[in-house]
Amino acid sequence: MTIPTQLVLRALLEDPDEERYGYDIGESAGLASGTVHPILARLEGLGWLTSRWEDVDSRIAGRPSRRYYRLTAEGAHAARDALARTHRSRLPWLSPQPSPGTS
Repeated sequence: MTIPTQLVLRALLEDPDEERYGYDIGESAGLASGTVHPILARLEGLGWLTSRWEDVDSRIAGRPSRRYYRLTAEGAHAARDALARTHRSRLPWLSPQPSPGTS
């Protein structure tokens, strides 16, 4: 799993029941829109996210409509598991190894 994907998942897991739009997710993850949106599309394709377009009149709102994303229950569980596996797989590299002949 790429680091940007991990950052997006962490941002979404801050409040798994909250709907968030792409720019907001990118701000939380510290990533540009061009990085975030392909990740969101991939996660939605996996069934980890659902999305919907905001029902707003762009002229009245003064901005384009936003696409909101939310983790599915399965997606939240899968995201936590994936992040935990990624963290565990890094632990041996982060821990100093004992010198030969020591315990």
